[in-house]
Amino acid sequence: MKDEDSASSSVQRAFAILRALASTQAKGGRITHIAKATGLTQATTHRLLQSLVAEHVVEQDAPSKLYRLSIDFFALAAQAGNSMDLRALCRPSMLRLCASLGDTIFLLVRSGFDAVCLDRSEGPFPIRSFTGDIGGRVALGMGQGSLAILAFLPEREREEVIRYNLPRVREYGVYDEVYLRTEIERVRELGYAGRNTNLLDGMAGVGVPVLDREGRAVAALSVGTISSRLSPDRLPTVVELLKREATAIGAQLNPFDTTLRRPAQSLAPQDSD
Repeated sequence: MKDEDSASSSVQRAFAILRALASTQAKGGRITHIAKATGLTQATTHRLLQSLVAEHVVEQDAPSKLYRLSIDFFALAAQAGNSMDLRALCRPSMLRLCASLGDTIFLLVRSGFDAVCLDRSEGPFPIRSFTGDIGGRVALGMGQGSLAILAFLPEREREEVIRYNLPRVREYGVYDEVYLRTEIERVRELGYAGRNTNLLDGMAGVGVPVLDREGRAVAALSVGTISSRLSPDRLPTVVELLKREATAIGAQLNPFDTTLRRPAQSLAPQDSD
């Protein structure tokens, strides 16, 4: 029993060290800093670090003597996450939404300063949208799904997009900076974008962000429909279903999946046709 307790304690201490190293990001840390962060003695910290180095999940930079998480650690985490194509991951949710709501469902992702339609599940009503079919793109901030992505980007990235895209969205004759920022704050407060701007006559939509574990928008699910089908009475139901599916997708995202950084790259074959 003592041996089991000792092994369990060693594992807990090793993970405490891994978490401490993760908090240093790419800079790494010295034994003294890691020991202080974990509450371990320097001797215990050194012993555990050497064990982790031997397992290739931690490495030590020779010139600086700093310890940091190794490439092997991130590769292992990526494999454990069961990486899969974002489109394939979201497809069941889109089909459920399309069947439940009877409207067209879009999956949007960010590509630079644009939002790109990564997938589309067609409903029975003929509609028009900013992105059109799969592979279509629009400036971030135009349309409900696009606005949902913009609103939940990290602040620095969001500000960069706003500065770059303001001249682009002004071409539609509706947005100015005050209006756009007000809409972004409204989306962040409500958790969805759903105001009918009348930019597409007779059309209406709702968009919710798909968030990773850090609260950053990886994608957006949106409904595109005719205005009469998105009445104030129906809107809460649509929002609830969209949020439920977006939350389910977010819980399945692998934070180490590199395809999430550039999900629109999977559209390259369609773009080249």
